[in-house]
Amino acid sequence: MTADHSHGRGSHHRQHDHNHDHDHDHDHVHSHAHDQRGHAGALLGWAALITLAFMAVEVAGGLLANSLALLADAGHMLTDAAALTLAWAAIYFARRAPDAKRSFGYHRLQVLATFINGIALLAIVAGIAFEAVHKLFAPAPIKAPLMLGVAIVGAVVNLIVFAMLRKSDPHHDDMNVSAAALHVFGDLLGSLGAIVGALIIMYTGFTPIDSILSLALCLMIVRSAWSLVRKSTHILLEGAPEWLDTNELRTRLEAHLPAVRDVHHVHCWSLSPRETLLTLHASVTPDANYPQVLQDIHGFLEKNYGITHATVQLEAAACPDADCVQR
Repeated sequence: MTADHSHGRGSHHRQHDHNHDHDHDHDHVHSHAHDQRGHAGALLGWAALITLAFMAVEVAGGLLANSLALLADAGHMLTDAAALTLAWAAIYFARRAPDAKRSFGYHRLQVLATFINGIALLAIVAGIAFEAVHKLFAPAPIKAPLMLGVAIVGAVVNLIVFAMLRKSDPHHDDMNVSAAALHVFGDLLGSLGAIVGALIIMYTGFTPIDSILSLALCLMIVRSAWSLVRKSTHILLEGAPEWLDTNELRTRLEAHLPAVRDVHHVHCWSLSPRETLLTLHASVTPDANYPQVLQDIHGFLEKNYGITHATVQLEAAACPDADCVQR
């Protein structure tokens, strides 16, 4: 005898005895979250437009000043604009309701955008590093005053955009926005480096500093970019959340509920950085109250692990599968 039960809708409770107040509270929370995402999307859109506009200015300034640091920063700003646009698109599509073809909706777009942003950033860093090494051994004259002026404006623009991103994600819990913010922060460092480089060139004439600062920028960005790629890849490959030990979950659940004899076939993965999904099979005692055991399991998962979307299969007999024990 087998009982299949599927429960959970995001942060919604599973009990069937919801009262009106609970429904109202959840509707209010959902509406508030929807409004927050809409506000974040608007900020991201404006940030992308501002970044793209200044990128054109920085390209012109870099060419006129013959500054690799400015051109590298402009190239970085192009990826910033792309990252911000992807982040905006991901938030926009993630707000769309699930449909017959995509029963979980479009939340994974945010993770995919993070992955693309991370890869793009690594590619840009590689290009900047290659050109910086080349110019390090063949330095060219640089118009330092022009470089300084453009870099100062660039730093101001990046500060504004970075502040807008932080306002759109005050708790830093959106991986997609964090990826875009990393792009902008790296670009801010590039602008500050260009300012320092321009001042050094103006007062000492040491033009190789332009390439040296570009290489330093690459080293500062690559570690964080790789972290984003690694984390987003883990989610796209349906990896279990890093904070969750499924063996510990099984052991605790069996110890917590006397009616549960064995927990097996535990699978857990992240739909998005904010949404964890889980499925499991539980063998129960013959006299177990199925509805109560099911409610207890869901309550345990939500209270101890914050998992509010779980599919639980209750079984009266022992697991017949050879691979049911996954310790």
